[in-house]
Amino acid sequence: MHSVLLSDYPMLDPEIYREVLGPGVEIHERDLGSGEALLEAAREVDADAVVTDVHTPVPATVIEALDLAVIARSAVGIEGIDLGAAAAAGVPVVHCPEYCTDEVATHALSLVLACARSIPAYDRSVRDGEWAWGATRELHRLRGQTIGMLAFGPIARRFAELVSGFDCRLLAHDPYVEAETMADYGVERVDFETLLDDSDVLSVHAPLTDDTRGMLDGDAFERLGPGAILVNTGRGAVIDEDALVAALESGQVASAGLDVLTEEPPKDSPLVGREDTIVTPHAGWYSEEARRDVNETVARDVKRVLDGQAPENEVDESW
Repeated sequence: MHSVLLSDYPMLDPEIYREVLGPGVEIHERDLGSGEALLEAAREVDADAVVTDVHTPVPATVIEALDLAVIARSAVGIEGIDLGAAAAAGVPVVHCPEYCTDEVATHALSLVLACARSIPAYDRSVRDGEWAWGATRELHRLRGQTIGMLAFGPIARRFAELVSGFDCRLLAHDPYVEAETMADYGVERVDFETLLDDSDVLSVHAPLTDDTRGMLDGDAFERLGPGAILVNTGRGAVIDEDALVAALESGQVASAGLDVLTEEPPKDSPLVGREDTIVTPHAGWYSEEARRDVNETVARDVKRVLDGQAPENEVDESW
């Protein structure tokens, strides 16, 4: 009988894993959060497969110490998994690359519109007993503005489709996507500096890599705006949060909509509670349909590997 260890199971649905994997597989649920805890639990249950969300890393020390058949990430992002160590050990890593494309793109658009129209500030004003159109900062028409996208993967492409009806100029910077692909979505391919210089609204869709970590720093924010809107549904650490606070304080950035932060959940973030900032709890991915999709997709690939078949959504080591 095979043994599968699920971590971060508030995101995972053990019942779906039991349904997909069948009676020949034991499912073990743990709330772990560290490589050390993962290693201990995997040894305890003699795991053939581990399935984690982003809160539990799978470092080389874990991979090298265990005899795993497959490592699965119940998400799009694969940060925290040592792909080189997995490849060296001959262990496939699987994930679910596009289960929440519509949800995150819609969430990004929602944050753009909420910031552009200052919806939270108006709501607070009415709750406080006011009824005043001027109860917020100076607002400007979205039509005719330039909306930039940092990275142009599937979510950004869907976002571009959603925002195309607002009669805005659309730009994107992504060194891995050709200009012809962007043009298919009505988007102009630009370098990073032009993206910053020209964007009135900047929507961040970038994954977290060595190249993107802290990419939006003080120098980057000085090129934005003034009065720009920043939305991030990618990864929190792409933004230097101290620099963002300074840009908000100076007015260089007028408003920020953030679904991701460097530390989640935040313990003492200066971005939480600001009048000019909307923070949502990394919920852009969420719908009941997306939650079922990610669990079913990953569970099916785990089953394929345990049955001696090739997975459909294996992560390439070069990623």
